[in-house]
Amino acid sequence: MEFITEILEVGWKYRDLFIEGTLGTLELAFITVLLGTLLGTLVSILKMSKFKPVSLIASGYIGVIRGTPMLVQLYIFYLFVPEMSAAIKALDLPVYFYITLSLVINSSAYIAEIIRSGIQAVDSGQSEAAKSLGMSNTNVMVRIIMPQAIKNILPALGNEFIMMIKETSLASTFYINELMKTRIILQSTYFLTWQPLFVIAIIYYVLTSLLSKGVSLLERRLAVSD
Repeated sequence: MEFITEILEVGWKYRDLFIEGTLGTLELAFITVLLGTLLGTLVSILKMSKFKPVSLIASGYIGVIRGTPMLVQLYIFYLFVPEMSAAIKALDLPVYFYITLSLVINSSAYIAEIIRSGIQAVDSGQSEAAKSLGMSNTNVMVRIIMPQAIKNILPALGNEFIMMIKETSLASTFYINELMKTRIILQSTYFLTWQPLFVIAIIYYVLTSLLSKGVSLLERRLAVSD
């Protein structure tokens, strides 16, 4: 079939651009999930706080972020945040910073719920027993609850990474170096319209399929160790 041959030719001819875009996508997704996990952990702890105002603020944060489209959030961080104050504007930070920050905040809201559910899945009797032995709340969380919660949430974090690989395609709207930007380059420079899209779709499919299999393998290993 002629169109398949054309797609393969474009993929091979401009392979360096596609490889560079793929690495950019993986880097952006990794940074987003890594920092999103750190922020999400803090947000989940705040949401479970017994101090109601703190819990409500964390719940509101999660609700707003999860209840609005990611593309809208990206535009807010791209257009509004740099204009918030003269101090921020004077820093002259690159667009990459604002887009990454927006992705991290978006991811943190979803990861916060993943972590919260993982923590709450740990038998409450264990924390009560630890407290009866004189352990502080901090020690109970760090030594008893979190090690077990991490085991519960690892597969879900893997799935979040897979989702973020696809979501980072929106960053091409702001000319961030990732896979979908390759299409913009090829279209504007070589007038290739539809061919790069099929190559990019194949790359996304391969990436997500391999990672999905990795997550499934991790889930099976964790299940065996229970």
